[in-house]
Amino acid sequence: MAYIPPHKRHSKYSERPTPTPESLVPLFKRNVQLRASKSNADRSGKIVYSNYAISRWFAVGLDDGNGDASAAHLKPVSVESVGRKTGEKPVILVKSNLDKENNEVKGNPWSSIAENVLPDLLSSFEIARAETESDDLKEVKAGMVARFGKVLFHGSPSVNLEGVGKDCVTETTLSNLKRSFYTSLPASYVGNVMAEVVPKIGLDFAEVKDIYHVKLSDSTRPDSTISCKCSLKDDKKLQLYKAELNPVRDMVVDISCPDMDLDLRLMLCHKRILTSLTDDEMQSIRNLIDSAVLDPDVKGGLRWPLGKASTGNRFSVVGVWHTMVTSYQNSSIRLKVRYADRFDFRTGYGETSKEVVLKLKGMVSGLLGQEAETNVISDMLKDALRLIWQHFLCCEPYLT
Repeated sequence: MAYIPPHKRHSKYSERPTPTPESLVPLFKRNVQLRASKSNADRSGKIVYSNYAISRWFAVGLDDGNGDASAAHLKPVSVESVGRKTGEKPVILVKSNLDKENNEVKGNPWSSIAENVLPDLLSSFEIARAETESDDLKEVKAGMVARFGKVLFHGSPSVNLEGVGKDCVTETTLSNLKRSFYTSLPASYVGNVMAEVVPKIGLDFAEVKDIYHVKLSDSTRPDSTISCKCSLKDDKKLQLYKAELNPVRDMVVDISCPDMDLDLRLMLCHKRILTSLTDDEMQSIRNLIDSAVLDPDVKGGLRWPLGKASTGNRFSVVGVWHTMVTSYQNSSIRLKVRYADRFDFRTGYGETSKEVVLKLKGMVSGLLGQEAETNVISDMLKDALRLIWQHFLCCEPYLT
């Protein structure tokens, strides 16, 4: 299915003016006025959005330009983690007449995506930087990542998925649906990334890390979770080596790519390193970590004896992840192939997944530059998206 460049498509995004360096430079120069907003914190402590976060979705190639938008439709799929929680079958956006072998995507879809994302990226970064500087958060680390998977659309009391037929598959209709991003990938895709993509794009092996992440709630920080990163010692006990608050999301853009096999999520976030805990508080956390029992037969790989998963009214274990991460990198990107075994103590749900995460280090360095030129940032974003489009969005069908 041919890709139709922005100037030939007819959609609400074609009416959005293409950003120019002159129009975007002020984002880096002006004093940003922060406005109060409702809290976007997920009360489970699992995911936190900043009060000024941008979260949105759009599709690339939804209409092939020949009036055959009916080629796109919603396909119900079985996702165990979703079905177990809600009992529903989510849907994904696909094209019924897509010839995978002969499909030639024309134009530069990565340029279209970059033009669409760039204004939100610049404004989100500037607001986040102003907010953290105003709060004097010195131990803050910004990050931008690309995730690969499928955008899942969910029904709601006001929208019945069965009523969204082929004639209704438009960006306007889909933007009103609840959605999530499913990041678990098939083993064949992960294996291909490690064996074929890594050498092709010039990445070098960096390291392998076997990490246990113990997630703690803190009664003094109800909107956050403390993530304790631990290694395993020879005596099968955990060694705490880093404690940080869960990432705060400043921008999340989900992009459905029906001309490709996988969808894309671009995310800008910042992490806050814990530096204000007292010696007694750190000792309480270490006591929780020391109480963990290694058990490969339980989700997450760890369990706690009865009564040992909390310390008084302050800290409590709310989840655990066991991850095996293989990293590759060059000067501008870091690729993480992650095998994760997770368990959420609050919901009682556990799941395993294979994931690929692309950390865009060069983008963050460019954004942090004192004299950041918007056209340079734009070119960097297009280059990153070209790399992603050409190497990370092809995959065998795995959701049925």
